[in-house]
Amino acid sequence: MKVKIRKGDTVEIVTGRQEDKGKRGEVINVFPEERLIAVQGVNIRTKHQRQVQTKGGRNMDPGRIKYEGPVSISNVMLVCPKCSKAARVGIQRDEAGVHRVCKNCQALID
Repeated sequence: MKVKIRKGDTVEIVTGRQEDKGKRGEVINVFPEERLIAVQGVNIRTKHQRQVQTKGGRNMDPGRIKYEGPVSISNVMLVCPKCSKAARVGIQRDEAGVHRVCKNCQALID
């Protein structure tokens, strides 16, 4: 099934973890095969990195690295740029091509 959310879109978390619910953020990455997306500032994970010596003699810094974990695409809704509300997305076809449409205000999202 085709994913209607693209990289760079603003989305709102509508369900999921209590501390992330209601947050808005920009889509960083989309994984269409797994139906997952990474949203900036949402689902923050911590990876513990140990010190590793590279061939050049430099050391990679150890410590904790924070990154955005993936979120299920069914837990987010696209935010319409015109009406600033979380909206369902429709598809509209015309001579110019295929466009995404906000179901609330009928504005083109592309």
